[in-house]
Amino acid sequence: MKKKIGIVGGGRFGMTLAQSLAAKGVDVILVDSDWHVVQSLADTTIRAVHGDGSLPDTLREAGFADCDMAVVAISSSLECSTLATINCKDLGVRRVIAKASSDLQGRVLSKIGADIVVFPDRDRAFRLAKHIIANAPIDLFEIAEGYSVGEISVPKSLVGKTLIEGNVRQVYGVTVLAIRRTSGDGKGPRETIITQGVERLQDGDILVVFGPDENLEKLSR
Repeated sequence: MKKKIGIVGGGRFGMTLAQSLAAKGVDVILVDSDWHVVQSLADTTIRAVHGDGSLPDTLREAGFADCDMAVVAISSSLECSTLATINCKDLGVRRVIAKASSDLQGRVLSKIGADIVVFPDRDRAFRLAKHIIANAPIDLFEIAEGYSVGEISVPKSLVGKTLIEGNVRQVYGVTVLAIRRTSGDGKGPRETIITQGVERLQDGDILVVFGPDENLEKLSR
């Protein structure tokens, strides 16, 4: 039976986590109050629900009571993250992981029942420092021990090829979740392309990749 994970919040952290888990075959439910976020997942295996994740009825109707684990991926509002955490526990979710942006928020979330509190921004800074020291051109966010989501500049050997032609999954042992690409003269903001493996890679593209840390480092060389 597939593991079912509920995620509250479809920001960068929540969205990346949802896509990474779905890519590994996990049954993912994501709740977000932004209709555009929900619509962006219409053609994926992620069940996206539009609603206020701090309300118990929203989480109940979304199916959180049947989840093996819930991740509260909002930290901009202490009230919302606190209510979402309490409601997940009240629905009987066995394990709740909550995102925090400060030590105070982390202590509050722990006190009201979060089983694990994570500090992505702080942890990301520590990992970035480690990779700068190691001179590794890779930006990582650890999902589980030994597995990360990373942003990697497309290797020269793959420029002009599709992911299928480059046999990326088989050769490197990683899953490319998206391509981040600048348009026009390359000075504008990057657009994110949810790839189907048929887009031709361009010089300057950034690949959003999930896989074992050693495989991500292999791709970044």
